This record gives sequence, C-alpha cells and structure tokens, in this order.
Amino acid sequence: METLLEYKDDTMIVRLNGELDQHYATSLRTEIDTKVTQRGVHRIVFDFSRVGFMDSSGIGVIMGRYRLMQSVGGSVSAFGVSPRLDKLIEMSGIKRIVQIYTDEAAALKN
Repeated sequence: METLLEYKDDTMIVRLNGELDQHYATSLRTEIDTKVTQRGVHRIVFDFSRVGFMDSSGIGVIMGRYRLMQSVGGSVSAFGVSPRLDKLIEMSGIKRIVQIYTDEAAALKN
C-alpha cells in the first residue's frame, strides 16, 4: 500500500492506494499519529478511491484516528468509498461516527 499525506490548513488528507490490511495498518497508524501531533491537525479526511480491499485492521485505523481527533476536538471523514467498502463500513458501525462523502470537494467543504 502507498500513502500520500496532504495538508490544507489544519486538515490532513490521507490518500490510500492498495490494500488496507494488518500488514500495513501499524505503520499507517504511526505515520498519521506522528504528523497529527507535529502539524496540529484537527481534521482527517481519508481518500478511499484507490483502495481495493480493507480488513478489520483498516477499521481499527479509522476508529483509532477518530478517537485521536475527538481528543483534540477534531473530526474524521472519508470519500471515494466503493460499494464493497461501504458495506464493511456500514456493518462495522463507522458510519455512525465518521461522515462519508461522495467526493473530495464535498468532504473538504464540510
């Protein structure tokens, strides 16, 4: 999996490419958490448009970043979620706490 982190003010856009699974989750968590602290991030937006597969480790990444953002008064959202990933996100309960948008413009606007 490849990751690109972009910043717009206090927002971090996490662009994912590949499979978000247990082999990648730990390093992704560490990378995001480090940058959140260093850059004063208060909002994380995940770009799932190039993610073909996600397992429960990916759900853990999202949940952990949600808790991190809650501790600093921030938020987490996502866009580009395929129907397959949407089903997993729905079943995990993430949709109750993380706003899912259809595209990047909508995610960044709110």
